[in-house]
Amino acid sequence: MFYIYIIYSKTLDKYYVGSCQNIEQRLQDHLNSRSKFTKVAKDWELKYSETFFTRSEAYKRELQIKKMKSRKYIENLIGTKG
Repeated sequence: MFYIYIIYSKTLDKYYVGSCQNIEQRLQDHLNSRSKFTKVAKDWELKYSETFFTRSEAYKRELQIKKMKSRKYIENLIGTKG
């Protein structure tokens, strides 16, 4: 299985969208500075995920979300009020 995920840092007040095969391991990577973009904060929380059968499907969905370039879209997706 493959996943897209959205994590949030309260410190930065930013969301990050990614895709992976193991969400738990990937979240640990973000928390332990193994990602360029997310290493500046240590408080990333998983807010949302979707499951796919193939890496290609997950990656397409990741790009679809990123193309929106919209915090409002992400917050609507994860069910929070911005």
